[in-house]
Amino acid sequence: MTDIPMDTMVRAAAHPRRDIGLKARYAAERRFRIYGAVAISVGLAFLAIMLITIVSKGYTAFWQTTVSLPITFDEKVIDPSGKRATDPSVLIKANYPKLAENALVAKLGINPDDKPAIRQLKGFLSEGARVQLRDIVAADPSVIGTTRNVNILAAANLDSAFKGQIDLGVEEARRKVSDQQITWMNKLKAEGAMAEHFNTGLFTYGASSRPETSGMGVAIIGSFYMMVIVLLLALPIGVAASIYLEEFAKKNRFTDLIEVNINNLAAVPSIVFGLLGLAVFINFLGMPRSAAFVGGLVLTLMTLPTIIIATRAALAAVPPSIRSAALGLGASKMQMVFHHILPLAAPGILTGTIIGLARALGETAPLLLIGMVAFVADPPTTPFDPATALPVQIYMWANEAERAFVERMSGAIIILLVFLMAMNITAIVLRRRFERRW
Repeated sequence: MTDIPMDTMVRAAAHPRRDIGLKARYAAERRFRIYGAVAISVGLAFLAIMLITIVSKGYTAFWQTTVSLPITFDEKVIDPSGKRATDPSVLIKANYPKLAENALVAKLGINPDDKPAIRQLKGFLSEGARVQLRDIVAADPSVIGTTRNVNILAAANLDSAFKGQIDLGVEEARRKVSDQQITWMNKLKAEGAMAEHFNTGLFTYGASSRPETSGMGVAIIGSFYMMVIVLLLALPIGVAASIYLEEFAKKNRFTDLIEVNINNLAAVPSIVFGLLGLAVFINFLGMPRSAAFVGGLVLTLMTLPTIIIATRAALAAVPPSIRSAALGLGASKMQMVFHHILPLAAPGILTGTIIGLARALGETAPLLLIGMVAFVADPPTTPFDPATALPVQIYMWANEAERAFVERMSGAIIILLVFLMAMNITAIVLRRRFERRW
C-alpha cells in the first residue's frame, strides 16, 4: 500500500470547503447584480411613468381650437361717429367682441332676438377675440367696411370639450359646457369651421387670466436674458478663480478655507441664494424687482461653485508633464497656463458650464424670492424690465384652479425638459468629442 503525502491529503480535504466558498461568492455576486438591475429598472420605470404622465397631459397644449368666421369689420361698430381720422384711439376702444358675436350668430343661423341663445354664445368664443381683431384693424385700418375670414380662439371650456378632455356624457348641470354649446360645436366641426391648429400663442403670449390666451413668451425671453447674464458673468469669474486656486495660489490654510467654502456653497439650498439676492440686490442696492438682470445675478452666485469645481477638476486632469515641458522650453507660468493647460482643459470646463446653466435654468425658489412671480403680460425689451422664467411660469399655472391651466402647465414642463435634455446631451457630446485620454 502506497503512503499518501500529508500535504496532498490536506489539500484534498480542503477542496470541498474551497468549492463551497467559491459558490457562495459567486452567488453573492449574482445577487448583487440582480439587486443593481432591479434598482435601475425601478428608477427607469418611475422615470417612464413621470414622462408618460406629463406628455399625456401636455401634448394637447401645442394645439388650440379655433373657429373660422367671416368677420365683417362694420364701421357702425368700430367707429360709429367717424372720428378715427382725428382720434386714432377710437380704433383701440371699439367693441370688437361684438363683431365676432355677429359673425358667429350668422354662421350658426341664430335669431339675434333669442336672448338665452345669445347668452350661451358669449361663452363660446374667447375674450381674446378683442385683441385679435383690434390688432388687425390697428395694423391695417383699411379693413374697416370689408369682410375677412379670421380664426378666432375658442373659449377654454370649448377647447377642452373639443379635445375630449371633458366627459360630455354626464348630465349638463355637472359640466361647464351646455348641451346647446355642444350642438353648435358639432355643427361647426362638421362644416370644417371649427378645428385644431398649432398653438403658436403658447410660445408668444404673455400671462393672462384666460387659459386660451396664456403663453410662455415672457417666460422664454426672461429665461434667455438670465442665461445670457449667467454665462457672461459666471464663466469668466469661475474660470479665473479656478485658474488662480489651481495654478497660482499657495497651498496654505487660507486657500484650504476657500476650497472648503466653495464646496459648501455648491451644496447650499438654492433658496438661500434667493434670500441673499433679496437682501443685497433689491433691498440694499435698490435694483428693480422681477427683473431678469437681478435673476441672472442670483443664478450667477448659485452657479459659480459648480463651474469652479468642474474647472478645477479639468485643470487638475492635465498631466504634470505638460506643465514641465512648457516651463522647460522657456514659457512663463502665465504662458504655460493659457497656451497649454487651459486649451487642454477646455472640454471639461465647457461641460461643467453647460451643466451649471442647466441647473440654473430649472431653478424656481430663488426667483420667487426676488419677485419674478409677478403677472407680466408684455414681453420684456431689456433685462431690466419685469419678466418671469420658465420654472416660475410652471409654478404659477400649477396654482391656477381652472382645468385648462393644467394642460398649459404640462406643456410648459415638456418644453423645459426639452431644453434641459438638449443642454445635458450637448455637454455629453462635447465631452466625448473633445476629451483626451492621458
